Amino acid sequence: MKKRLIALFSFIFILGFCFQSIAQFTTEELAEREKWEEFLKTAEITDEEQMGGREAVTEPWKLTLEKDGIVKYALWKNPEGRQKGFVEGWKWEIAAYYLDKYLELNMVPPTVERRFRGNRGSCQLWVDVEMSLRDKNEKKIKVPSYKIYYWNRATYLHRAFDNLIANEDRHANNILITKDWRMILIDHSRSFRTSKKFVKNLIYDEKYKEGPKPMKELPRAFVEKLKGLNTELIKEIVGEYLTDDEIEAILLRRDLILKWLDEQIKKVGEDKVLY
Repeated sequence: MKKRLIALFSFIFILGFCFQSIAQFTTEELAEREKWEEFLKTAEITDEEQMGGREAVTEPWKLTLEKDGIVKYALWKNPEGRQKGFVEGWKWEIAAYYLDKYLELNMVPPTVERRFRGNRGSCQLWVDVEMSLRDKNEKKIKVPSYKIYYWNRATYLHRAFDNLIANEDRHANNILITKDWRMILIDHSRSFRTSKKFVKNLIYDEKYKEGPKPMKELPRAFVEKLKGLNTELIKEIVGEYLTDDEIEAILLRRDLILKWLDEQIKKVGEDKVLY
C-alpha cells in the first residue's frame, strides 16, 4: 500500500511538473503575478512617453510607475474601433491575459485595466527581455541546441493560443525572447475576431500564408482545459472584456482546434501529438 501511495504521489508530481514546464514565466515570476497586477493598478505614474511609428501603430504610452520604492515600466493603450485598416481593442489585451492565466500557458505579461488621462485602457507590465524574434531573425541568432526542444514546444503553444483567440497580428516583433530563451507574447489588440473568416478556419495550419505552421505537439493538460471551456466559464474568466459573440467565436475555434488534433492523432498517433 505504501509503495502504491508513493507511486501515485510521484505521478501527480511529475504531471504537475511537466505542465508547469510549459510556462514561459518562471515559478518565482508567477508567484508574484498578483503583486504586479496590483502594482499596475495603483502605482504612481512618474513619467510618460507616447510611442509611435511603424511598430506602434496604436500610439501606446510607455509609463514609468513607482510604488514603495519599486520602479517599473508599463505599456498603456486604449485603441478602440478601426485604426489604420485594422479593428483594434484594448479590452482584448486584458482578455488575452486572463485566458492565458486560465490555460496556464503563462506567456502573456500581467495586464490590467487602468485609467490614464481620464480614459480607460489596458496597462501591461513591461518585461525585460534579451531581444524580439525579429532581432533574432535579422541577426541570424540560432537557438542553442539544448533549448531547441523547449523552444519548438513554446512555438506550437503560441500557435494554439493565437488560433484560439484569433490573433491576426502575431509577428516577429511581438514575440519576445528572454536571456534564457523563454518566449513572451505581447500585443493582442487585434484578437478575438468574430467574422466568418475567423470561425471557419484556423490562422495557423497547413494553409498558413507563410507555409505550413501546425500545432505539432501540445500538452495534454492544455487540451483538457480547452475541452472544458464553455460560455459561462469563459464569461467568468474574462468578465466584461469580451462580448457574447466573441465568446461564441472562441468556442467555435476551440472545436476547430480539437478537430485538427483528432485528425493528427489518427495520422501519427496520440503519443506524437500530445504530451
